[in-house]
Amino acid sequence: MARADYLFTSESVSEGHPDKVSDRISDEVVDLYLAAAPEARVACETLVTTNRVVIAGEVRGPESITHDRIEEVARQAIKDIGYEQDGFHWANANVDVYLHAQSAHIAQGVDAADNKDEGAGDQGIMFGYACRETPELMPAPLYYSHKILKRLAEVRHSGEQPTLAPDAKSQVTVRYAGGKPVGVTSIVLSTQHTDEAQTSDDIRAIVEPYIRETLPEGWISPETVWHVNPTGSFVIGGPDGDTGLTGRKIIVDTYGGAAPHGGGAFSGKDPTKVDRSAAYAARYLAKNVIAADLADRATIQLSYAIGVSEPLSIYVDLHGTGRVDEAKLEQVLGQVMSLSPRGIRQHLKLNRPIYARTAAYGHFGRAPETDGGFSWEATDLVDALKSALG
Repeated sequence: MARADYLFTSESVSEGHPDKVSDRISDEVVDLYLAAAPEARVACETLVTTNRVVIAGEVRGPESITHDRIEEVARQAIKDIGYEQDGFHWANANVDVYLHAQSAHIAQGVDAADNKDEGAGDQGIMFGYACRETPELMPAPLYYSHKILKRLAEVRHSGEQPTLAPDAKSQVTVRYAGGKPVGVTSIVLSTQHTDEAQTSDDIRAIVEPYIRETLPEGWISPETVWHVNPTGSFVIGGPDGDTGLTGRKIIVDTYGGAAPHGGGAFSGKDPTKVDRSAAYAARYLAKNVIAADLADRATIQLSYAIGVSEPLSIYVDLHGTGRVDEAKLEQVLGQVMSLSPRGIRQHLKLNRPIYARTAAYGHFGRAPETDGGFSWEATDLVDALKSALG
């Protein structure tokens, strides 16, 4: 029997965290290629450190996308995040680009040919998850960890709080009673800042009002423990304080530890890579299962082999909350949506430059956008699921 009363913690990191700077640059490269050629192939990794950016990986796309153009979008991304510091500046950092052609041996397994459909870009397992803890059907600890940092970024960018700098981390511990989130027992917030703020109390005075307005009314009590910049001064941050790499925040990107993770990162990968596209499809299916009121929690696993178009398995776990048979639902999911790499891309319209915006504050729990961004967050499969299940 599942526990009903417990504490659960998730963390988030801001757009200015070194790993997120790397994710953003890698996804800007993906968008650059997909905007020029929707069938382009990209596997891009980025490293950032003190005034240096290294971009490496494999691509297949128009020759008009030069290394100079890639450097330009990297600098623009850094500028947009807000880095104009001595140790990491959008205009002064050295940017090295080491992208080269995709392996022909990988391409032969992925590309369609004769009677062969497109295959998965790699083997692997992908998970999707949804629950009723928030309106966006996401786990509450992660959802509010993201929301805190997003709000602080808004007031930093607007100039309302110029003391705040780009690098930040949050962590929220939620208390569950009867299996439902009811309050917050601790809040951890570490944010980079300018020299004007000298103490943890100074920073808490700035950020606490925004944190309080972000969390549900009544969730913060006199017993809630606060840790704001617990190490003290945090002026040196971002890539100058800690090296960043693409793909190191996969739990932040997904469900905050509330659900399994297959291990594959998302950023820097075009949608033929099932690490990304099949994880989006699994979230899409899980969210629609909950939206259709078939369960209160749903975990869905998909598995693939490189060069093979159809998934090897579909697994559903409704965590004892289901109102339908899980084995029947596994069959139905493959009927209401093609889960081949091509089928996923076409259904969710993934061959578009919509990925840079996913690099911070989570790939899931966001509203679908008019240009196709976050299409996997739509709940337009509800009627098809209900009809297929009778």
